[in-house]
Amino acid sequence: MDKALNYLALARKAGRIELGEEPVGAAARAQKARLVIVASDATDHTLRRAKSFVAASEQICLSVPFTKDQLGQAVGRTALALAAFTDPALALAFVKALGQPDRYKTELESLEKRTTRIQKRQQEAKAHERNKRMGYRGKAKKDK
Repeated sequence: MDKALNYLALARKAGRIELGEEPVGAAARAQKARLVIVASDATDHTLRRAKSFVAASEQICLSVPFTKDQLGQAVGRTALALAAFTDPALALAFVKALGQPDRYKTELESLEKRTTRIQKRQQEAKAHERNKRMGYRGKAKKDK
């Protein structure tokens, strides 16, 4: 569980997380939130708001087993009820670190699929840049 809180701190330092209701809402509306987390002792209103942020989208909303104080302490605040990961790899690592694969099975599958897709896209972009630099033109160059 402490490992999951460390991922929160890492995401904050990397700038890959939005903290608080307004920034989380903005990230969700912009389709940049990959995982919205809600503290276990957050009010029902906060949980409903978080679910409404991700409604009708592929974004995920989870109620995590941490209190507002624990989440806040992990990111350097006094309390934090709502946060949104904007990086799917960090979101995946956070959910895995929670240590309950049966409870979060569908969320894990969705985040793994997104992470794999993004990594593949990054590899393709890197290969494309390398090919542009090297002047690769496909089969036409091999025939010569």
